[in-house]
Amino acid sequence: MPGDSHLGFEALNTALKAAGEETRLRVLALLAEAELTVSDLTDILRQSQPRISRHLRLLAEAGLVERFREGTWAFFRLAEHGGGAAVARTLLERLDPADATVARDRARLASVRQARAAAAQVYFRAHAAEWDRIRKLHVPDEAVEQAIRAALVDKPFRSLLDLGTGTGRMLELFGPEIERGLGIDLSLDMLQVARDRLERAGLKHCSVRQGDLYDLPLANDTFDVVILHQVLHFLDDGARAIHEAARVLRPGGRLLVVDFAPHEEEFLREQYAHRRLGFAPETVTQWMTASGLEPVLHKSLAPEAGSGVKIAVSLWLARDARALIASREVA
Repeated sequence: MPGDSHLGFEALNTALKAAGEETRLRVLALLAEAELTVSDLTDILRQSQPRISRHLRLLAEAGLVERFREGTWAFFRLAEHGGGAAVARTLLERLDPADATVARDRARLASVRQARAAAAQVYFRAHAAEWDRIRKLHVPDEAVEQAIRAALVDKPFRSLLDLGTGTGRMLELFGPEIERGLGIDLSLDMLQVARDRLERAGLKHCSVRQGDLYDLPLANDTFDVVILHQVLHFLDDGARAIHEAARVLRPGGRLLVVDFAPHEEEFLREQYAHRRLGFAPETVTQWMTASGLEPVLHKSLAPEAGSGVKIAVSLWLARDARALIASREVA
């Protein structure tokens, strides 16, 4: 366990004691498959809520799992960093996936996931008509996603942060090519839809959580790429959101903003809570520059003549220039 994966004797002893109990080892195996609540684990393990909560507390104190809130719910997942995370990974790598206990728990987890998926689909169907109405107004999603890929294809990246993740489509799009993906959204209902999408795609290394785009629960310099896809037009303060997105970019990282070009569809403001009816190219570019980023691309996807589409979609790409500045100083 190299680097920050090392633990002192007492910390390692605590981690091994926490993992070295039947129920807690089963919990770790389950959290390797999905982010789960106390209620989920109670259903799967057929144990009382107080008992499951105690096991989770011990695992969290030992640094083996992490806890985060979504509204009134608390989700748990395997720790991602530090010595405890390394201990958990090492133990689970030695666990036979065909073991009868593990297989039984996985089957019960599948039932929990099916219930989640059903709830997500109920919400999705209830809002499908309004999403389709908006989608028909702008350049087709396929063309937009092709442009997004083209904007980022020149440089591979390992980690992706999708702000205002919605249905989780950006994580699904890039998930097979990255090591870690995280989506942030304020809507608990949308997070449910996104979580279902990621589980269906088998993207265990991608996750979503509730959070405020103006105050991200993330450290500085943590992601290679940050995407704000069709988010800014909902916000009161787009400049502040971009500044916060820039904060979590690693040196040399890139921020991609995708949103509407200026338009006159006033009903989107009245019926769908759009705060801004699109953005002029210089507006987002100035916000990026003010946040210390170097704009490198602006592209507008105009509707095809006779298509009935009314709204163009714009892309802005900027990079954190710290890596470039450092290389120049060394030279």
